[in-house]
Amino acid sequence: MNDEQVNFRGVIVATALAFKEDPSAPAGLAVDYDRFAEHCDWLIRSGCRGVGPNGSLGEYSSLTDDERRKVVQVAVDTVGDRGIVIAGVHGVGWHQAQQWARNAQEDGADGVLLLPPTIYRASDSEVVEHFTRVAEVGIPIMAYNNPFDTKVDLTPSLVASLAEIPEVIAVKEFSADVRRVMEIKERCDIDVIAGADDLLFESIVAGAVGWFAGYPNAFPREAVEIYDRAMAGDFAGAKEIYEHLVPVFRWDSRVEFVQAIKLSIDLAGQSFGGPTRPPRGPLSPENEARVRDETRRALDYLATRVKG
Repeated sequence: MNDEQVNFRGVIVATALAFKEDPSAPAGLAVDYDRFAEHCDWLIRSGCRGVGPNGSLGEYSSLTDDERRKVVQVAVDTVGDRGIVIAGVHGVGWHQAQQWARNAQEDGADGVLLLPPTIYRASDSEVVEHFTRVAEVGIPIMAYNNPFDTKVDLTPSLVASLAEIPEVIAVKEFSADVRRVMEIKERCDIDVIAGADDLLFESIVAGAVGWFAGYPNAFPREAVEIYDRAMAGDFAGAKEIYEHLVPVFRWDSRVEFVQAIKLSIDLAGQSFGGPTRPPRGPLSPENEARVRDETRRALDYLATRVKG
């Protein structure tokens, strides 16, 4: 992929990661690389533009260094030239994130997804240095604004500063304030990517041009149809599907989003969900019942569309 073609538009799925029981592995769960490869292949065959391994949904923080690197390698090998791979390279400091970005580049990823420093509430100048240092690797960067988890808010003015770094070509906006889409576009020339599944429709209407997505792990074809219709200006057609899926999409913005999405994957008839590694435990009985109910409703609706 040459520089003129590099962008992060389309539906790129923040991939969930399958585990299998193994007493010798951390917490008794080993990464199931075969099922992960099958999942990546299924997403691409279902029309998604690419995959995003090692995001929060991919439980990167619970992986060993070797596991984390191999996940990217498996994604790259599986996707090949059929799509793009955007690897999560989050780190406590820029020196760690920079090394993960270097690994991702060496392993063939097309770009990286980068949070501000994790765990530490960095100042604006520290955030700019963090992105500047990772940019030295020379790989395209999608900045990730998730102020809920990092306690660092990439405000529109700060995004404008990051956009001055040539390698930072997009921002995944997850603040839940859809007004920011337009404000970012007013301040700088950068692609705004919808980051919250339950604000996808509103974000595209406001000017977002991509979706770095969670729930397409369970409903990839329908997710691509929503995105394609909205981008083509068929807002009525996109909304008709979206409004039936958004109740379950809302789990993408909740604390137990990883467990919820994995359960929905299983309920959708795929074998790529399963358990999570610590610190994440199973869903509470109440939340499991809610996820099951909302997923079933979404699946029932999708079944009527197929019959129709």
